[in-house]
Amino acid sequence: MTIPSLAGRRPDLSALALNLLVTTYLLALCNATFWGHLFRIFQGRTVTALVFAGAVWALLLLVVQLLAVRRLQKPVLAGLVILAGVSSYYVEGLGVVIDREMIQNAMTTTLAESRHLITGQFLFHVALYGLLPAVLVLSVRIRRRTPWRDLGLWALVTTGAAALVVGLLFTNLRAYSTVLRADKELMGAVQPLAPLAASLRYAKMMVGTARIVLEPTGQDARPGPHLGAAERPVLMVIVAGETARAQDWSLGGYERNTNPRLAQRDILYYPNVSSCGTATATSLPCMFSPLTKADYSYDGGLGHENLLDVLTHAGFEVEWWDNNTGHKNIADRVSNRSMTAADGAEFCQPECVDGVFLNALREKAARITANTVIVLHQIGSHGPSYWLRYPAEDEAFQPACHTPELTDCSTAEIVNAYDDTIRYTDRFLAETIDLLEAERRVIPALFYVSDHGESLGEGGLYLHGAPEFMAPEYQTRVPMVLWMSERFRASLALDAGCMAAATGEALSHDNMFSTVLGMLDVTTTARDATLDIAGRCRVGVTG
Repeated sequence: MTIPSLAGRRPDLSALALNLLVTTYLLALCNATFWGHLFRIFQGRTVTALVFAGAVWALLLLVVQLLAVRRLQKPVLAGLVILAGVSSYYVEGLGVVIDREMIQNAMTTTLAESRHLITGQFLFHVALYGLLPAVLVLSVRIRRRTPWRDLGLWALVTTGAAALVVGLLFTNLRAYSTVLRADKELMGAVQPLAPLAASLRYAKMMVGTARIVLEPTGQDARPGPHLGAAERPVLMVIVAGETARAQDWSLGGYERNTNPRLAQRDILYYPNVSSCGTATATSLPCMFSPLTKADYSYDGGLGHENLLDVLTHAGFEVEWWDNNTGHKNIADRVSNRSMTAADGAEFCQPECVDGVFLNALREKAARITANTVIVLHQIGSHGPSYWLRYPAEDEAFQPACHTPELTDCSTAEIVNAYDDTIRYTDRFLAETIDLLEAERRVIPALFYVSDHGESLGEGGLYLHGAPEFMAPEYQTRVPMVLWMSERFRASLALDAGCMAAATGEALSHDNMFSTVLGMLDVTTTARDATLDIAGRCRVGVTG
């Protein structure tokens, strides 16, 4: 008996037929979110919706035609299918929108962070929608014509696809143009066009910043009279929080007691603070930048010295300590380190919770001889593995979700785990305050603000990183805490009552740069008095 060879069973298709099949597969089976948005937006207008879908199919075919040419055809098609399989998992399962900022987040993340997103469900989804179809694509035998005939057909189909896009949109241009302007999430959900376009925008941004010349900021910074007259070194700890949303802080009225320790400390809590962005890659450098949110851009942030540089100009020793994904170029010109189990094995099992900062901070505070600012970049409430962000014995709200597969947990379990991270941040901040208060050799203060918030399933969104046009307040309203020891207030002549008055104001990350300089009595033209909630509260300052 002769057994047919596997090669004999391979499908035999023309290049055009394969492109058409892959295009149809991508739109039909890897775009559930797009179809959901489409029929919601065009509710009751099925024909209008299907015509628009036809234009999207033609656009996708046009991209396939431009990229999948001759010998590159099968590898490119396989790559597009795998890309769609990967991106559709996050878009459909977690409500993620893949834009330039999301690509930037992915490019700047660490292995420790990203591995929590590689789950069993993710692997199954990618295998089913990406790898298996890619294998089928690679197994196809392409019927080739002469190069000139192939070129002619390629030009005809490519031109036809472009004409079809335009023609279908012009059947109802007013309606379609309105949707494209007002409902950006529609095209942002098309896979794999959205990640391709986002990657191109990210690459363009990176190329554009390759030759940036750093612009000096605050080189005239110097200690003001109160800082200059301080009898002991001033030590400010800036805690760059991670993924803490203000809605879950009991200090701001949340019904659960997530801040039992800070409530017993002499702190100022600012509940109405908006973030510069919805992801670390944007918000973190923006927080430390002299630029406001309205003026901030990636290249603008890289092109200006930041808060840490200005503090250095003023004579402070500045250090960045990291328990997250790095300093995003903020600490390029100051001392920086990443925390490991060597800094506190009891806090690392194996990932380190934020208590890993405490031993090193205690040792540092005991030997400081000059004015110092230390930035602690938290892991905080970073998801989806919330239960790893606090010690097991600190799990107060149960049952808590103990898997990164958030869709496997109930909303209550997700919220329980997330609230436990907030409660642990409360403990960490309180212990940091107590540590600083106990070190009598320094004049201490603490400034805490989160980089962005988090969605816990509201409106079908999870995690963070939503584009600004659709970002819910859960991702943009963040907690801010100030603590000043009595000796800090006295030495730097700050009226705590005056600063408490600002707790009712609408503030933002824009206030951080100038407020830190104001708290520390740093005199510089870089400080914006209108954004400084501390400088106006210095005893003797009026107006």
